[in-house]
Amino acid sequence: MARVERHRLQVAADLAAFVEEEALPGTDIDPQTFWGGLSRIAHDMAGENRALLDKRAALQGKLDAWHRDNPGPVSDMAAYRAMLEGMGYLVPEGPDFSIGTERTDAEIASIPGPQLVVPVTNARYALNAANARWGSLYDALYGTDALGDTPSGGGYDALRGGRVVAWAKAFLDQALPLAKGSWALAAKADAHGGRPFPKLEDESLFLGRKGSEFLFRHNGLGIILDFSTGTEIAASDLLGLADVKLEAAVTAIMDLEDSVACVDAEDKIVAYRNWLGLMKGDLTEVVTKGGRTFTRALVPDDAFASDAGEVRVRRRALMLVRNVGLLMTNPAILLESGDEIHEGLMDAAVTVLIAMHDLEKPVSDLLKNSLEGSVYVVKPKLHGPEETAFSCRVFDRVEALLGLPANTVKLGIMDEERRTSVNLKECIRAAKDRVAFINTGFLDRTGDEIRTSMEAGPMIRKGEMKGSAWIKSYEDRNVDIGLACGLSGRAQIGKGMWAMPDRMADMLAEKGAHPQAGANTAWVPSPTAATLHATHYHETDVFDRQRELAAQGPRGSLDDLLTIPLAGNARWSEDEIRAEVENNAQGILGYVVRWIDQGVGCSKVPDIHDVGLMEDRATCRISSQALANWLRHGVVSEDEVRDALKRMAAKVDAQNANDPAYRPMAPGFDGVAFQAASDLVFEGIDQPSGYTEPILHRRRLELKQG
Repeated sequence: MARVERHRLQVAADLAAFVEEEALPGTDIDPQTFWGGLSRIAHDMAGENRALLDKRAALQGKLDAWHRDNPGPVSDMAAYRAMLEGMGYLVPEGPDFSIGTERTDAEIASIPGPQLVVPVTNARYALNAANARWGSLYDALYGTDALGDTPSGGGYDALRGGRVVAWAKAFLDQALPLAKGSWALAAKADAHGGRPFPKLEDESLFLGRKGSEFLFRHNGLGIILDFSTGTEIAASDLLGLADVKLEAAVTAIMDLEDSVACVDAEDKIVAYRNWLGLMKGDLTEVVTKGGRTFTRALVPDDAFASDAGEVRVRRRALMLVRNVGLLMTNPAILLESGDEIHEGLMDAAVTVLIAMHDLEKPVSDLLKNSLEGSVYVVKPKLHGPEETAFSCRVFDRVEALLGLPANTVKLGIMDEERRTSVNLKECIRAAKDRVAFINTGFLDRTGDEIRTSMEAGPMIRKGEMKGSAWIKSYEDRNVDIGLACGLSGRAQIGKGMWAMPDRMADMLAEKGAHPQAGANTAWVPSPTAATLHATHYHETDVFDRQRELAAQGPRGSLDDLLTIPLAGNARWSEDEIRAEVENNAQGILGYVVRWIDQGVGCSKVPDIHDVGLMEDRATCRISSQALANWLRHGVVSEDEVRDALKRMAAKVDAQNANDPAYRPMAPGFDGVAFQAASDLVFEGIDQPSGYTEPILHRRRLELKQG
């Protein structure tokens, strides 16, 4: 790799060229200022970053020793808590407070709705997510199994179309009730006030008009009724309604972390360049779909006419960017010592620099991301308040380097590690003037739960985790603590991903629980899923629900949160053990083979039953830690796991048989991808916090360099 020297940094030449020729022009930051500032940040803060990682390892070592001396379930919770407090794992909880975050956009503070997370390395996916602010409810219902079955694919089915219209009009009866009668029976003769629809029960819900489209707002979210002529649906509809469009993906996280495979400068440049295109507003991608080729670009904001003047309609999701955590380094830049830069420090400086292109746009710019002049950085895998405070200091330094006002960068705290969950109030306090987002992430959180208490005994099966005591407490406490810290109306409280993009009927039936739980956002796997999930935020007024929950007081207990999900006296049959091992092995292999061989960090991967699941490093972390735990405690033998990996490699090969870029793992089982999957299991107990990144990065670099 060719390198150039920049202020005691050895920078990959291509990365230096990208920063100096693409990212810096258009800002008032010159190369000397940027590289000098990044060098000081990288050299000054490297030691503290390493010390925080060392503390993680030291705490884990103490926990491992304690559990070896006290195997099995915790018999004295008070003594267990005292032990955690004594070692500094559980910190004292301070007095009540409210966050002081200012200049948060409405999408963060006051508009509840779905959130997308997409790999920013894929320009097409990134543009799709950014443009998913509005979606056709008719299309989402017609084209999925949301109605209980899927379309035949043989041209327009009028009967199915009728079912779609009936479902949508029942939804309108709830969200936009008429003064008299129902939407299903309303006809053109019932039009009111020069508009093509009847009088509403609450006329204030109507906001404005643009041509044949009419804009409404309910529970903070927009609804557009489209009365365009010339469609079969409009022609057959009593009211002439052609479509119902819902405000859907209110926010989107452009991800540089779990859903990407960025192991070197080449990969990071792809991610940074796409983020730059999004912030400048000029990212495009040529797409071929259905035999048609076209160029996809960002959709500009719109304006609807109202009696009071123009109403600006946001057409894009507010974009956040997820940086990496504290663990990984990257060879894209070397420090004076020859050590690789901590990737999180590099991400902080480069992604915020790039966001300056948006900050410098006027509010009138119809492609502006943040109307409030903020940058939203989601920070994953933080372990407790010290690491949260460290992240805030990093952004203090970045803001000073770039000449930005204090707290321009808003922080998203991902509550996905056990030491953050048990200390969540103090984590929020550490970022009280920056925090704009907390969420629960069941997948990573489960992986950390297993690794933290690895030595206590064998854990319950993966599918049983959602029914365990700790997970209910975790989900409830996250919301309750967020509300107690004043996040309502100022920041997002989020819930995790629906992982089955082909099962929209199930999602409609189940994911309404997230706004009911008090979450004003939740992750969905696609723009279509966002449109359907948006209906849940019309069913539940989230801010009313948050007030109800705040009045009820705390729910989940710390003791429940600390209850380890051990199998206890479970007596699994050989068939049950084999099924669990194969399920985990197949999941690891199906994900890892694409990560290593093709550099795909997130995709829809068929599970052992051939159901497509959205997989990223978090799902891989659970499966690898689950197998490592059962190996550690003798539930299965090493030979049994190796045999399962080989059987499942053949299955994954068959599932990918139609992919011309796929490299089969069987029958040799000697490829880098299969070796990486095996490493994740057999070296899993030795990985820091059970993370998959060290092995995946090492093996991907091996393949790229080989």
